[in-house]
Amino acid sequence: MRAALRDAFLSAAIALGLFAPLVGLVLDNGDQGLVLRGRPIAAAVLVAMVFFGRLGMHLWADRPGKEARAVKRGLVVPTGANRFLAPALLAFAVLLPLTGSRYYVDLGTLVLTYVMLGWGLNIVVGLAGLLDLGYVAFYAVGAYSYALLAETFGLGFWTCLPLAGILAAFWGVLLGFPVLRLRGDYLAIVTLAFGEIIRVVLINWVAVTHGPNGITDIPRPTLFGLRFSMDGGEGTVAGFFDIEPETIQRVVFLYYLILALALLTNWVTIRLRRMPLGRAWEALREDEIACRSLGIDVTNTKLTAFAIGAMFGGFAGAFFATRQAFISPESFTFIESATVLAIVVLGGLGSQLGVALAALVMVGGLEMLRDLLSTLGEQMGSELFSGLAGDLPTYRMLIFGLALVVMMVLRPRGLVSGRTPTAVL
Repeated sequence: MRAALRDAFLSAAIALGLFAPLVGLVLDNGDQGLVLRGRPIAAAVLVAMVFFGRLGMHLWADRPGKEARAVKRGLVVPTGANRFLAPALLAFAVLLPLTGSRYYVDLGTLVLTYVMLGWGLNIVVGLAGLLDLGYVAFYAVGAYSYALLAETFGLGFWTCLPLAGILAAFWGVLLGFPVLRLRGDYLAIVTLAFGEIIRVVLINWVAVTHGPNGITDIPRPTLFGLRFSMDGGEGTVAGFFDIEPETIQRVVFLYYLILALALLTNWVTIRLRRMPLGRAWEALREDEIACRSLGIDVTNTKLTAFAIGAMFGGFAGAFFATRQAFISPESFTFIESATVLAIVVLGGLGSQLGVALAALVMVGGLEMLRDLLSTLGEQMGSELFSGLAGDLPTYRMLIFGLALVVMMVLRPRGLVSGRTPTAVL
């Protein structure tokens, strides 16, 4: 116990040195310009969290019977989570728009977008074992492909959606060829560079991408040719069904659209895992040398993983463009790649249900926490809660990092680690 307290105090001291200048001090507008304002309570809360968190880790590690449980955790034990939790989540997702709240529908659309991105990256990282830090590049390729095709040729969303996926898959193959011989950290560095190259090209190729100004007035998707318009009349959804036009109708339609795309991604991934290609991905993830010795074509295996994962990233990018009706290079930074990768790692490499749960907790949970803090600040008149709500997006990556550290200690395989292997030997 004494060693645990000593280590907890040491961790708290380090946290104090880090958080005192980063969180405890903030620049604010004053009468004479910028002034340095202190926030000792926020820094103290973080230091206390580190202290009690580190102490709790020691108590958890020193609990009785840890050796037997550690041996059990080392086995891949199939669980029944998929049997009950997955249908419950699907039913919740289908019935969410019935709440009638646009806030929850918009939040659900955001979460499902990250779920789809996580499932696409899960093919590359979770199944094939290829660490990709530039996945946002394919997200950007899909978004700009749809925007440019719609702007140049006047094509609709349903025509551009498969084209955006095909173009993103093409860029995935282009990325795959130079990195065929790379593994581990070297592969991560190259994919990170690829994502930054795409972003820099989008910023500087002004003649095509409009540079930092982005692309506006991106057309919205239609329902069998019917537009979602507040004017009503002929050719609109409200006019065809003879209902009052409302903005929530388009919002709900976009929600069900991304839900359908996410379920398509999940279905294709599950089907591929049961095929020889999926088994080749898992063999490549476990040991590339043994994979070669079995006669598996490693080149095609890697390229298909990059291409299929990039294709679903392109689909998500096209949806993002049509939902926002505006895109710019600032929407496709490295932070997005890090967020999606964190979702895959926290959920559990190769686990479809785990990725969905991680996206729900990390994206939806963080947004709801911000809304809760903002509401408490307004009702209680507290500047502390209002300030935390305003600063929460700034510390998003810090929260993700702490979540990763906790998960690596408590559940190294992710939220849903127990799954039935695709190939039972």
